Amino acid sequence: MAHPKRKISKTRRDKRRTHYKASVPQIAVDPTTGEAHLYHRAHWHEGKLYYRGQIVIDASAGAEA
Repeated sequence: MAHPKRKISKTRRDKRRTHYKASVPQIAVDPTTGEAHLYHRAHWHEGKLYYRGQIVIDASAGAEA
């Protein structure tokens, strides 16, 4: 198995790891409800599941029947 010839210093190791950063999640506002949500994610609002401004699942309609 290969072994390093010399010890990698903490500074060198940390310089290599500086490129891994946590990114801020992008927030979108739904045009229909005005609700803030993550991009490309469906979200619940008043018993309905919305995606791109349209109702995908209506949980309140199932409760009435």
